[in-house]
Amino acid sequence: MPELPEVETTRRGMLPMVGKTVKSVSIRHPTLRWPIPQHLIETLPELNLKALTRRAKYILCEFGNPTTHGFLLLHLGMSGRMQVLDRAYPPEKHDHFDVAFTDGSVLRLRDPRRFGAVLWLENKNHALLDSLGPEPLEEAFDADYLHTALGNKTLAIKNAIMDAYVVVGVGNIYASESLFRARIHPETSAKKLNLKQCERLVAEIKNTLQDALDAGGSSLRDFFGTDGNPGYFQQEYFVYGRTGEPCKVCGKAIKNIRLGQRSTFFCAHCQKR
Repeated sequence: MPELPEVETTRRGMLPMVGKTVKSVSIRHPTLRWPIPQHLIETLPELNLKALTRRAKYILCEFGNPTTHGFLLLHLGMSGRMQVLDRAYPPEKHDHFDVAFTDGSVLRLRDPRRFGAVLWLENKNHALLDSLGPEPLEEAFDADYLHTALGNKTLAIKNAIMDAYVVVGVGNIYASESLFRARIHPETSAKKLNLKQCERLVAEIKNTLQDALDAGGSSLRDFFGTDGNPGYFQQEYFVYGRTGEPCKVCGKAIKNIRLGQRSTFFCAHCQKR
């Protein structure tokens, strides 16, 4: 599943479309996680794409003109990706949704598994966005905040930092990588982390996500950027997907356990409980 670095990489790749005016909308397969609203075929034409922002793993496309304003909410699901095309190439099997602009360019959603989402919001207040935790790369996510947020949580720290109500966007890959960098065992009870450990973990979550952004995200299965190019952060993994391989720090074998029904990778020597 695309995580925060992949979603942010996608948003940045879509930025050249800002300022353009919609000519038409095509909905080929409306049955994604939720049905794509059919009214977008009438609503979006003649609207200008004013801005592109991100909240957690959602991309918010702000559209407007003097009479209509709203936000197209996009989620990539398990395998979705947005394509920025210079013209309307013939759609392929899994190309479900197009926004065509007056200059001939096209924004296209491809989603083989159909777990993505395309929704229309009148404003940014929506059940999917309400009550989310802070963005991990912003100042509000700091050691004091994390220490307080974990204060009564008995679940494993890896599961805690993957909880979008604690902090958004830290998915399975980057949780494993951040905990290794912070030298914290993934099974450690969240409430047992002291302030110094929280300082280290916050710093390494930020460093890990920023390094992934700089590398264009991770391409393990389905993720490609808007230009069709993969990300390269998987070449820098310390633990994720490296079961049995030697730790890059101590040389001991990387272990793999299940936490919250997710594969969890760590070094038992570097990440002692």
